[in-house]
Amino acid sequence: MGLIDDSKRVNDLVEERAVLVGLITPEQGESRAREYLDELEFLATTAGAVTVKQFTQRCDCPNRSTFVGKGKLDEIARYVEDNEVNLVIFDDDLTPKQVANIEREVKVKVLDRTSLILDIFAKRAQTANAKMQVELAQYQYLLPRLTGMWTHLERQRGGIGMRGPGEEQIETDRRIVKSKIALLKQKLQAWDKQKFIQRKNRGKLTRVALVGYTNVGKSTLMNVLSKSDVFAENKLFATLDTTVRKVVIDNLPFLLTDTVGFIRKLPTHLVESFKTTLDEVRDSDLLVHVVDISHPQWEEQIEVVNRTLQEVCDAAGKEMIMVFNKVDKFSYVPKDDDDLTPRSRENIPLDELRQSWMSRMAGNCVFISAKHGTGLDALKQLLYEKARIIHTERFPYNDFLYQTYDDLSTE
Repeated sequence: MGLIDDSKRVNDLVEERAVLVGLITPEQGESRAREYLDELEFLATTAGAVTVKQFTQRCDCPNRSTFVGKGKLDEIARYVEDNEVNLVIFDDDLTPKQVANIEREVKVKVLDRTSLILDIFAKRAQTANAKMQVELAQYQYLLPRLTGMWTHLERQRGGIGMRGPGEEQIETDRRIVKSKIALLKQKLQAWDKQKFIQRKNRGKLTRVALVGYTNVGKSTLMNVLSKSDVFAENKLFATLDTTVRKVVIDNLPFLLTDTVGFIRKLPTHLVESFKTTLDEVRDSDLLVHVVDISHPQWEEQIEVVNRTLQEVCDAAGKEMIMVFNKVDKFSYVPKDDDDLTPRSRENIPLDELRQSWMSRMAGNCVFISAKHGTGLDALKQLLYEKARIIHTERFPYNDFLYQTYDDLSTE
């Protein structure tokens, strides 16, 4: 059985009590470190853990042996023992040596950000394709971390037919993991070929892909526009499966794709495991970048998504519509006349943000609430205009071509 079947997930047995650990460095100031830890807490909650405390340490760089300094590690260990904590989660990737050294001190399970996200991915994966993609990401994460993970790894195999130089068990485990990675890649390649054929069979309908940070409301918007029932929940990575639906606006049909959300500090190999999602983005004619305007760090989230699209999805140059969602949750605190501090997101009114982004995006920008229906007519009109231009360029002698498609999904 694969890792996705065997792994003990965070919330399988009991609700775990966790502490979170992050660093304040010259590159990552205190406010940003706190923001990252708040997001890590949301990830822990999504996985089923209860965060009881956050720890930060100010230093120039992580300690090579224990990530944090000895004094801070002792403080964490005392708190863990005194408060019945059974999980310590670090906001950055840890080396196998760091994990072993930290666990020796705190005497409870230690996770880093990537292993926590992998646990959530394993929990959320529903289809065979998504499960294979998650399992591949798990094995790729596991491969460089095999040393020291099990007590039998230092033993050498012996017995009849095995005498001689022998082979350390760690090498056997490494070969097994490499074989599983190769097999999974082979299976996913076959799956990708099938999906490529399916995409070709969709004809030449305009393809629109929803992209954005995780938990910004892409699935909710998908349900509203396509009148479908894609799973949506107020948790990170609520959906991992790429879903395609046909949408018709004023008799103009196009295909709308819901994709997995992006997140900060997400390793490239983990994103690349979801090749089907990336292919849907690459093959799209139009990107709809959904943003949670109520989130305090929405501007940084935009940068994360744009950078990921450029580096991983090769989506540079594609036409994009910005959709600022959750305007119903947007908060505005007027700035006092005698307040000389720089303006922040909290003291810029929504109308000013709207005018600024409408000007910046040359009108390719809409402010909506998918949950309450605010601004949806404007979004539909903009989608119609963009889809019609693409359709007319593709079929110059036909105003419209009607094609009948059942709801499409990779599930």
